[in-house]
Amino acid sequence: MELILKEDVLNLGFKDDVVKVKNGYGRNYLIPNGLAILATPSAKKVREENLRQKAHKEAQIIEGAKKIEEAIKNLEIKIAAKVGAQDRLFGSVSSMDLAAALGNEGHEIDKKYITIKGGTIKRTGPYDAQIRLHREVIVELPFEVVPEKK
Repeated sequence: MELILKEDVLNLGFKDDVVKVKNGYGRNYLIPNGLAILATPSAKKVREENLRQKAHKEAQIIEGAKKIEEAIKNLEIKIAAKVGAQDRLFGSVSSMDLAAALGNEGHEIDKKYITIKGGTIKRTGPYDAQIRLHREVIVELPFEVVPEKK
């Protein structure tokens, strides 16, 4: 089944992409939830016209995302967490915590655009995350989980 995405869908594609999915996934999830529409010839023509109109705006958005990328690359993020024996954390550090740390630095980024390599973090130490600012601008951000000072 060929669909045009109306929104970004994790592990599938970005808005206005034409994707092929299994019939059940498209019929039972994507279309009913308003995430996609059928890729009929008329819908493809409308999509192409919309993409042409958005090309100039898209260039400005990419430029802004690259400025944010440069600012984020220069950050040193340290997330303080409660630590038990052998540097194990009480709880875990997730993309939500990293989004909050970036927010404290003045960069409001939604947690759904942050992917921590290896999933949630359960120990102190250095880690890496990917931040997707735009479909063409992805930032590798090293950060560190440190023990909370008592």
